[in-house]
Formats: sequence, structure tokens, C-alpha cells
Amino acid sequence: MTDIATRATRAVAATGARRRLNGGGPRAGTIAAFLIPFFLPFVLFYLVPIVYAIWQSFLVVRRTGGQYGTSYTTFGGFEQYVQVFQNTEFWSSTGRIGLFGIVQVPVMLFVALVMALLLDTPLLKLKSFFRISAFMPYAVPGVIAAIMWSYLYSPQLSPVVDLLKGIGFRPDFLGPGTVLWSAANVSTWLWTGYNMLIMFSALQSIPQELYEAAKLDGASNWAMAWRIKVPIIAPSIILTTVFSIIGTLQLFAEPAVLRQISSNISSTYTPNMLAYAVASGNNYQQAAAISVVIAVITFVLSFGFMRLTSKKAGL
Repeated sequence: MTDIATRATRAVAATGARRRLNGGGPRAGTIAAFLIPFFLPFVLFYLVPIVYAIWQSFLVVRRTGGQYGTSYTTFGGFEQYVQVFQNTEFWSSTGRIGLFGIVQVPVMLFVALVMALLLDTPLLKLKSFFRISAFMPYAVPGVIAAIMWSYLYSPQLSPVVDLLKGIGFRPDFLGPGTVLWSAANVSTWLWTGYNMLIMFSALQSIPQELYEAAKLDGASNWAMAWRIKVPIIAPSIILTTVFSIIGTLQLFAEPAVLRQISSNISSTYTPNMLAYAVASGNNYQQAAAISVVIAVITFVLSFGFMRLTSKKAGL
């Protein structure tokens, strides 16, 4: 029996060695067949456009022969990036979006966390109804949501504005000091349910034994929520924060739609709107440079936040 087992083991090892020499045999082919449908579109529609945008950002358009001469594209090094950093509109839009993120992201995630904790408590009834209701705004496309809210913001059309005027308030949701927060309200309405669902899913994975032990120690529902649940789902909170940082720097649809009814939103109101406006003027190289700078800022902020919070949370 020992000799048979030894020969079988050697045969299996030899077969494995032959498969490795042959490139993995049928198993490697099966893995490749499953991976190619993902990697091919990933390379063609994600990596190639990124590389092309970076290459475009290093090009400049020169003109010879005066006003009626010919133009040509040549390598300009970091000339486009120098123009980006000298552009006051870029810095004002970046500062505006930074203020947006500092206020909107914590408010949205706090509301999402409270909603997730309420859905996780045994005291709440009709959990399925409230969970679907909270998540439903995420199913609405961002442009449609912005159009809906622009109707509610419009002084001429909004029933909300008429109601507030009837009780003595005269709100101006599209004023120079409020239009940014009107856009923030649209983003909060859209994404709170999505972030809530991520946190709620993390709460559902916590073992019930922890709650039972806490109850035996006399912990209240409030204590269990903030001393047990929140620390355990810290990775999910960090993840949603990173997603929110990325989404904030990509803000485009909400202010672009509100711009149609408000003169207080310019075509360069956010960095993405600035890149779009520059590209609309056929300056694709400058737009590519702006986009690359936005991508770098997004990476630095999101990765830096994730590293900082992960160390503090001991992850």
C-alpha cells in the first residue's frame, strides 16, 4: 500500500510539473477565457484613454505665419501643466469643490450611518420598506435628479418656495451664497441611501453573540451602537468616505443642470466643468492636462485619507 501511495503521489507531481511546463494546460486556458472578456474592455476603454489623455497633456499647438498661418501640434513638455497651475479659474473651482466636500461628505455619511443604525435596531418596524425607500433615490440618474430639484428650487415654479413665502420666508435657493449648497443637497439626496446600504450590509455581518454579551453587561442600545457597531464597521465607513471624496472631485451633473436656471453658476464652476469648457473650445491638450491634475489630486486625497484612517483604526 505504501508503494502504491508513493507511486500515485509521484504521478500527480509529474502531471503537475508537465502542466506547468505546458503553460498550465486546460486549466490555464479556462482561466484566460474567463479573464479576457474583462481585461480586453478594461484595457481598451480604461487604460488606453488614460494613457492617451496623459500623452495629449504634453502636447501644445503652435502656429506659424501669423494670424493666417498654419498650426501644428508638437511636444511641449510641462507647458500645459504650468498653464493649469497659473489659471485662477482652476484654483477657484478647486477651492469651491473643496468647501463642498468638507461640508457635504461628513453630513451625508453621518445621515447614512444614522439610517443604517436605525435599520439595524430591532425596535424599527417595516425595515424592508424603509430600506427600499432610502435606497430608491440612488436609482434615479443624476441628471434627472438635478432636473427634479431645479424645479423645486425655481422661484417661478417651485411649490416649496411658494409655501415658504406663505409663512413669511423668502428663500433664494439659487443665490450666489446658496447655490453651492443646493447642489450639495441634490448629491446628498442621491447618495445617502447608497452609502447607507454599504454600512447596513456591514452591520448585518456582526455576530449576534456580541450584542448578547453586551446586553448581559448592561449596555443600552445607544452604547451598543456607538461602542460596538460603529468601531466594527469602521472599514465600511472609510470605504464610503473614499468613494465620496472621489465623487466630490468629479462633481459635474448637478451644477451643470442648475446652471440652466441660475446665473450664479459659471461654465468653470467645478474643475470638471472647467475641463469640459476648455475642451469645448477645441483646446483638448489643456483639457487633458486639467483632467490629469484632477485625477492626481483625487488619488492623493483618497489614498492619503485611506492610509491615515486605516492606521488610526488599526486596519
